[in-house]
Amino acid sequence: MRVVVQRCKRAEVTVNGASVGQIEQGLMLLVGITHDDTEQDAKYVADKVAGLRIFEDETGKMNLSVLETGGQILSVSQFTLYGDCRKGKRPNFMSAARPEIAQPLYDKFNELLRAQGLQVETGAFGEMMDVSFTNWGPVTLIIDSK
Repeated sequence: MRVVVQRCKRAEVTVNGASVGQIEQGLMLLVGITHDDTEQDAKYVADKVAGLRIFEDETGKMNLSVLETGGQILSVSQFTLYGDCRKGKRPNFMSAARPEIAQPLYDKFNELLRAQGLQVETGAFGEMMDVSFTNWGPVTLIIDSK
């Protein structure tokens, strides 16, 4: 499982011009799932995301997590995170899990974040989405479960 974590001041995802998820201060997540990912991977990444100390404390140091700041999460499924660009000019997406495997694990990942007390908004799985956000910092990290 691979997640791109971006600290943001606001984020929104729309489908066909209609907003399907939006947050204020928190984390924008792009979530990719590969064939051999399991619920253990989802739990590992959810725990890591919830606990990442990437928000500033009163002294200006990145010492606080999204949980500690009361931030929100916008989670968007992103199969292209497993695109392989090593050969040719067209990415190969063979490492991305098929929707029937990826969607239940993506849903479980979001459920695990919510179980920690986080407000989690999502995009629309499998749809063409427009994602807009203000990256704050900028702060961008990549978390891999393997």
